[in-house]
Amino acid sequence: MTAFELIGTASSGVAQALHTLASVPLAEPAPKGIDTNGVVTFFASKIAPILLAVLGVIFIGRASRGEISKVLTSSAIAIVGLAFIAGAATLFFVGDYLIDLIFE
Repeated sequence: MTAFELIGTASSGVAQALHTLASVPLAEPAPKGIDTNGVVTFFASKIAPILLAVLGVIFIGRASRGEISKVLTSSAIAIVGLAFIAGAATLFFVGDYLIDLIFE
């Protein structure tokens, strides 16, 4: 009788272990890409204002030393650079709109 009790106890232990393993949730699948919208939002909301503030401090420091021509030149270059960035973003959205329009 002890052999039958031992086999019964072992089989119930194995069944309980398998039930425990079956109830453990599987790991979430890994993300397939980078959240580019989050990255762009982070840069636009956190990094860009800091960089603009640094540029403003540099321009004010130069202007207080009497280097007005350098300040105006740097300001013009910064404005042209921002215009190029805005133009590139606009072309990106216009291109996306045109692709959606053509391939609908």
